[in-house]
Amino acid sequence: MVERAVAGAGAGDTRNFDAPDIGVLRALLDAVPARAVFVDRDHHYRYVNREFLDFVKLPVDRIIGQHVAAVLGQPVFDSYSGIAAKVYSGETIRWEGWASYGGLGRRYIQENLLPFMSASGQMRGVIAIGLDLTEHKLRERELAERLEAQTAVETMSSAIIASALDCVIVINEDGRVVEFNPAAEATFGYRRGAIVGKPIAELIVPEHLRRRHHAGMGRYMLTGEAAVLGRRVEIEAMRSDGSLLPVELAITEVRLPDRRFFTAHIRNLTDVRRAREEIERQRDALHQSEKLAALGSLLAGVAHELNNPLSIVTGQALMLREAANAPLLHDAERHKIAERSVKIEAAAERCARIVRTFLAMARQRAGERREVDVSALVDGAIDLLSYGLITGGFELAKDVQSGLPRVWTDGDQIHQVLVNLIVNAQQALEEISGPRRIAVSVRHDPAKSNVTLTVSDNGPGVPEQIRNRIFDPFFTTKPQGIGTGIGLAVSRGMIEAQGGSLVLQPSPPGRGASFMIQIPVGVAATSAFERVPESVDKKVAEPDVRRALVVDDEDEIAGILAELLEREGFACDLSPSGEAAKALVRTNDYDIILCDIRMADGDGPSFFYWLQEAKPHLAARIGFVTGDTLGPAAGRFLERSGRPVIEKPFRPDDVSRLVALLLQP
Repeated sequence: MVERAVAGAGAGDTRNFDAPDIGVLRALLDAVPARAVFVDRDHHYRYVNREFLDFVKLPVDRIIGQHVAAVLGQPVFDSYSGIAAKVYSGETIRWEGWASYGGLGRRYIQENLLPFMSASGQMRGVIAIGLDLTEHKLRERELAERLEAQTAVETMSSAIIASALDCVIVINEDGRVVEFNPAAEATFGYRRGAIVGKPIAELIVPEHLRRRHHAGMGRYMLTGEAAVLGRRVEIEAMRSDGSLLPVELAITEVRLPDRRFFTAHIRNLTDVRRAREEIERQRDALHQSEKLAALGSLLAGVAHELNNPLSIVTGQALMLREAANAPLLHDAERHKIAERSVKIEAAAERCARIVRTFLAMARQRAGERREVDVSALVDGAIDLLSYGLITGGFELAKDVQSGLPRVWTDGDQIHQVLVNLIVNAQQALEEISGPRRIAVSVRHDPAKSNVTLTVSDNGPGVPEQIRNRIFDPFFTTKPQGIGTGIGLAVSRGMIEAQGGSLVLQPSPPGRGASFMIQIPVGVAATSAFERVPESVDKKVAEPDVRRALVVDDEDEIAGILAELLEREGFACDLSPSGEAAKALVRTNDYDIILCDIRMADGDGPSFFYWLQEAKPHLAARIGFVTGDTLGPAAGRFLERSGRPVIEKPFRPDDVSRLVALLLQP
């Protein structure tokens, strides 16, 4: 280090030393890891060692004989004035601290200054030995700052962990608890002080997961292969009372030179799942509310649509009865009877289609995908709305591409969306004068493997400033009391849940609105409970005599079913209730059983559960025929049982497909 060697007066010669002594002294001073100088009384350098030369970066001939101010600068020389007075008075000075050396920088020095006296006691000069501790002091300061920062981080980390809403649990390599924050205490019911050092597996890991926990921990410690490390997983955890709770778990590893820890961040999902279930329930209720609102607006038209074909059925049936009572029937009269029966069938089918459409809209159940004829969906929507469209003076154009593939989707939901879009178009056109046109088109795009349905109108269209908002929940431009503002939002949600899309297509202002639905053709999958598909392989082994049991409290319906089964080659027994059917089953075996769900004396579900206990093989041969799939109890039963069902009113081919399905192995 630089000793700011200011000295008193006196010569700098070495006449009081013998030559060997001087050589030894010089060698010693050159060897010490400190800067050593001798400055005479006139402040000139008379000796400097190697460390000093390295510091000032000057040759020795540029220093010896030079004034201190000339080598180190006048400010440095002046800074020693107070110390110099004490040293010249015979006092030895030892000091330590930061000092500025001008162009040589600011240094931290530990320095000894002692007077050098002659044998006669005269002051000859000053010997200064200085140790430069700058680097050491800087490292010391850096370490102190690091320690302070680390302490601050640890304090902050402790505060964060203590105030964290999620559970934070730290374990060591042995799986024993090192840290257990307050959130973990509240969640799991343990006090931190009571469980630190105990195995975590015995505290929060459920018994049925402990083997997997130990195996995973051992595998990771041995091979480094981790199943959950660095991932977010949902799993069960255990409270102190043994009860289980759902949690989200994320584990990170902290490695130190001689050990490692595992930090688990655990979030209690109980409230999240409860909220998720409530949101789902509210969403379902919202969907159902929208459907019921649509049903209410369609009720008048449906009443008219049902009354017309029912009038045809009633009138034609009376005329058919009168014709059948004629004493002699000629060929022309037989032909008229056949024509009347065709008209009755067509009118009844029209009634059944309208009823099925209404049931499909009102049915409260989860989405169920199956093969769907999109063309039939369009026809059903138009049939449902035709009365209101015709009486309101609307022109509806239908353009359906021929040869459309069947799509794998929830037909009821697609139908509901289609009805909603047509009703929206109808309402948009009610206030305009002139022609009111609605167009429905269906196209298949083989390249994209989807079917596109477009509903367009020639109304005022959607203003540009609200085009981005029309799918927002509860946004509506309709007057209060007319619209809920959830129809388009619910419709888009239904379509997107099935992998499709619902968009408003671009159109010039005042040129109407056009909504496009895209539905992927999709691939068939297994549904929750099985309605009889449109086609069933009928290649089943047919024994010589097949027996069937029909259970229905409506005699006419039971008779029709029996007649249709007899055409299929069955000998039929009839039973008016589930209780009466039990007596027949105790003494007879059957190839198939067709059963109603709702009956006064022993309903279908009770009979089915009895069969599972008493005649398990017959429980696998039963199918249901019901008009009550709208009821939640019936829907839940059919979903649990997994048995096939056809809905009333049924057609002969529905019964044939049900029989073929029940006869399959």
